[in-house]
Amino acid sequence: MNVLITGGAGYIGGTVARLLHSQGDSVTILDNLCHAKQASLPAGVRFVRADIADRVAVEETLKSNSVEAVLHFAALIEAGESMQQPERYFRNNTAGTLSLLEAMLSAGVKKFVFSSTAAVYGEPESTPIREDAALHPTNPYGESKLLVEQILPWLERIHGLRSASLRYFNVAGATADYGESHEPESHLIPLILDVALGRRASIRIYGTDYPTPDGTCIRDYIHVHDLAEAHRLALTALAEKPRLVYNLGNGQGFTVRQVIDAARRATGRTIAVEEVARRPGDPAVLVASSEKIQRELGWKPQFASLDQILADAWRWHQKRYA
Repeated sequence: MNVLITGGAGYIGGTVARLLHSQGDSVTILDNLCHAKQASLPAGVRFVRADIADRVAVEETLKSNSVEAVLHFAALIEAGESMQQPERYFRNNTAGTLSLLEAMLSAGVKKFVFSSTAAVYGEPESTPIREDAALHPTNPYGESKLLVEQILPWLERIHGLRSASLRYFNVAGATADYGESHEPESHLIPLILDVALGRRASIRIYGTDYPTPDGTCIRDYIHVHDLAEAHRLALTALAEKPRLVYNLGNGQGFTVRQVIDAARRATGRTIAVEEVARRPGDPAVLVASSEKIQRELGWKPQFASLDQILADAWRWHQKRYA
């Protein structure tokens, strides 16, 4: 299949691009490189440097490469930043995605896999969170993704666009040759590993008074390889089903302190901690129920252990700075 991957120079998009390319799909990556480097692109794929909001460039890319499906990862992803600059998130994540969808419709591309987020749920009423839980984002990042999810059923109903919304929880780990590298870095696990390597003095814990066993936030961590495999399955399933919505997580929750402890085990290093105030918009607990995608598509996490996720991330992190 000829696929376009937006944000394919990034961590998750790049992992999915490598998986699909290795399995024989023809991959084109479109990325504006605002948070990534061209050197991180996988070998053997076509690359177009452009923004998703550049309607002319996107439509030309879709038509000239005979694209049959789009996997959309390009987005701003910092919940904390979105509480300071909400307008930037709605412009990029919502309006930019709408421009991409309009280009797809114009080019006759009718399959769309959307990188959504657990942030669409906000503070859940119960855990683990199911796909039919109430959707009440607590930050503009989650709202910007939810608005796209609300657009997609209308485009399916009126234009026949088939789509899968995949709601990620916390993605981590690495494959043998590719791992997490954001610019600037803001995700917990690579920041912890930076401390283990001596690149940072300490790791900050934002809030120690949450209603959790040790007072720190609880999150569900999914290995990036398992996440990539779920995208492959969802893309295939769109041949039979017009609209899919799935959570992607392990179904296990770990506190920030537990993640730090796992990093200490994986690295054998002392990791200093700095406790600071809560960040606005951070829910106390986010843990997924992925039973639906397991039942319907046969997906199952192969790397569910937190220690495994940290060990793979540590191997990549060391190689990254070698």
